[in-house]
Amino acid sequence: MNIDKVWEHIKREDGLSHTLGMEFISTPEDDTLKARMAVDDRNKQPFGFLAGGASLALAENLAGVGSMALCPGMMAMGINVHGNHVKAMPYGGSVTAYGKLIHKGRTLHVWNIDIKNDDNELISSVQVTNYVIAPQKK
Repeated sequence: MNIDKVWEHIKREDGLSHTLGMEFISTPEDDTLKARMAVDDRNKQPFGFLAGGASLALAENLAGVGSMALCPGMMAMGINVHGNHVKAMPYGGSVTAYGKLIHKGRTLHVWNIDIKNDDNELISSVQVTNYVIAPQKK
């Protein structure tokens, strides 16, 4: 999926994606996504591992970018995020999130996001439901 235009918009904003160090990557298929994030001081918990909330934020942001790339000019807001963390990710490496669209309705998109470490081991599996609507006129 070509997410470059959405990613350029996000890079101009000082939001959570930027704060946590997320990088969104285009993929060849229209229903897949990819993003990478280093595990560092921006997103670790006090014990030196990737914070579970940072994993959920990576998944939700990736799904949002995907929904907006599929529906140019629309807003995508996560209305449900459910994740299972299955392996700890220590400080210093990076994680890659792989997203797959599992439902594309008129106003609801459901994504499955698997987050893996540098050895391709599953760290977290997350499902995100986005509500897709037109921006409000100002």
